[in-house]
Amino acid sequence: MELRDLTVPKPVSAEVLIRVRAAGICHSDAHYRAGRSPVHPLPLTLGHEVAGVVEEIGSEVSDLSRGDRVCVHYLATCGQCHDCRLDREQFCRSVQMIGKDRDGGYAEFIVMPARSVLKLPAEIPFEHGAILMCSAATSLHALKKARLQPGESVAVFGVGGLGCSAIQLARALGAGQVLAVDIKASKLKAAGKLGAIAVDAQGGDPVQEIKRLTHGRGVDLALELIGLPSTMQQAVRCLGVFGRAAVVGITDRSFDVEPYAELVNKEAEIIGVSDHLARELPELIRFVQQGRLDLSSVVTCKLPLDAAAANDALDRLEKFGDDVRTVLVP
Repeated sequence: MELRDLTVPKPVSAEVLIRVRAAGICHSDAHYRAGRSPVHPLPLTLGHEVAGVVEEIGSEVSDLSRGDRVCVHYLATCGQCHDCRLDREQFCRSVQMIGKDRDGGYAEFIVMPARSVLKLPAEIPFEHGAILMCSAATSLHALKKARLQPGESVAVFGVGGLGCSAIQLARALGAGQVLAVDIKASKLKAAGKLGAIAVDAQGGDPVQEIKRLTHGRGVDLALELIGLPSTMQQAVRCLGVFGRAAVVGITDRSFDVEPYAELVNKEAEIIGVSDHLARELPELIRFVQQGRLDLSSVVTCKLPLDAAAANDALDRLEKFGDDVRTVLVP
């Protein structure tokens, strides 16, 4: 990435112009930068975790005003197609994701349709509002897609931005035992502080350790948040009877599954998780307001709007470094 001066965009009709106050750096951005996931058109401004202040509104916008604190659902959709009407807008025929299909939030300003903009309560810092819009939102969507029920056990693979949120959200939704798998001592320590049982994948087979901790049963639900074939395979193998593995991480490589032993004989499921839904975001904001989701330990680094600093942060993500979530603060 490189820093460029661009003209401040103008909102039209149902759009709003937002002055960016915080933009999270997500592992997906590292995939976009590397070309593992297509980004178009180029050149493009990255950044899909955005919070800020409304600077200007279009003529058709009535529920937002200049000066409102807001956070941004990262999908710009038509609101009219079959999928939008069914509240599955990530499959909208004309969907555009900011930072992937249209300019994103690694900038001082961004334009978005008003339907994708939510008011951010004053008690939630902009940095927290930004990462709510991806890492926390995707974790909540994964737990809902995997049909978490109160009392069920959950294994979270990867204690990064998504993982720290997933641990807390699983508990907020009534999960029983929550286990967190990682290879970094600092992240395992963070997981423990959030109430999870830490499973050190560096020190042995995490599948066997999870089964030991669940008295041989395996878990009801596993979230794979890393994007490695090995951890996807582990997420499936640690499941118990009727278990569900929700695959969130991005990779272009396959992983092996033993159909009978790992799926058929347990009636287990592998569930793909794509993005999240706008209707889930108000509940997420309420969890923060209620103190059931604390993001103070998730934002571990703040950086200015600087290309070298942002590239360095993405380099660390590529190497699965110790940072949980880095946020750019223009």
